[in-house]
Amino acid sequence: MNTENERKGYRVQIPHYKIFVHPIDFRDLRKDIWIDAPVMAKMTIDKKKYEIDLAYRGSHIREFPKKSYHLSFYKPPLFRGVKEVHLNAEYKDPSFIRNKLSFDFFEAIGCLSPKSEFVFLTINGKKEGVYLQLESVDEYFLTSRSLPKGAIYYAIDGDANFSLMSDIDQDVKKSLMAGYERKVGMETDDAFLQAFIMKINTIPREEFEQEIQKMLQVDKYLRWLAGVVCTQNFDGFVHNYALYRNAETGLFEVIPWDYDATWGRDIDGIVMEEDYVRIEGFNTLTARILDVPEFRKQYKKLLEDILENVFNEAFLKPKIEEMQDAIRPYLAQDPYRNQQMHMFDEELAFICQFIKDRGDYIRSQLGNLEGA
Repeated sequence: MNTENERKGYRVQIPHYKIFVHPIDFRDLRKDIWIDAPVMAKMTIDKKKYEIDLAYRGSHIREFPKKSYHLSFYKPPLFRGVKEVHLNAEYKDPSFIRNKLSFDFFEAIGCLSPKSEFVFLTINGKKEGVYLQLESVDEYFLTSRSLPKGAIYYAIDGDANFSLMSDIDQDVKKSLMAGYERKVGMETDDAFLQAFIMKINTIPREEFEQEIQKMLQVDKYLRWLAGVVCTQNFDGFVHNYALYRNAETGLFEVIPWDYDATWGRDIDGIVMEEDYVRIEGFNTLTARILDVPEFRKQYKKLLEDILENVFNEAFLKPKIEEMQDAIRPYLAQDPYRNQQMHMFDEELAFICQFIKDRGDYIRSQLGNLEGA
């Protein structure tokens, strides 16, 4: 599995991030993996030095031997135009590429999606291995895309289900902000999100088609829905996304986040059969949108176009091969992954088979989107 570059005698280079943390601070950081407080550190990239704050990130992933990190830059204050980045260990993904493949896929089908790239990390001279660097969805995310300012909310748990009922305790929510954390914006912006959720649940059926378009980029939502369905992210309907409200248009848009449990495997790396997630998805907003015949027709046509042009082996296999070729030499140096190279190599065929099987399943279900 050689790229054109390797056949010519050289390999694709991924950035090497060298972090130094004072041993006492690093000991304190490792003492309690659940503490969110960062420690000061220094980082060198291509001979350029940065002063940063370093902290663990994630929830259950903190218990893995290979930790994921959150980096905030303060001297200089920005790094390539951003204030912070996330370094994901991708510990349970034998392919290491599912997150990046997903984000690139979402971008290809017309969704806003975080940028990502592979890096090699050392801390205090010790090799920590290959990481996936993820762009933070924040004000710099908007600026880099020349998008209008607006509030951004992270969906932090299953209560971000667009419902008045809690997904966690199956009772009426105590707050319409349940499940969300404001990343960008002011407290006054919360009223728009609360009104959005309330109206999703209370607009009469005969008015829904017209009224929802005053609050939501419906085409973009359907593209996001198609992306979740194709990649089969089970948690993606009520979690693993960000909400951006364009301050100029007043419309909400959904941005994917945390897509390692995709392309045929769950969060523990266990196989998920290709029919595990139905093409109608789930959550209150999706159910109401697909209750509208015109939106359902639009969604069906969108899925057909994506299956024809993007979600297929001809389009995706070269991208998978390119990613794997880029990181394979570095994974061999990763102390957490270097004994699992056979699993890494087998994932190309596994993911390609999932793409075929999932595509066939979606095609077999398109008839569900027809009729009233």
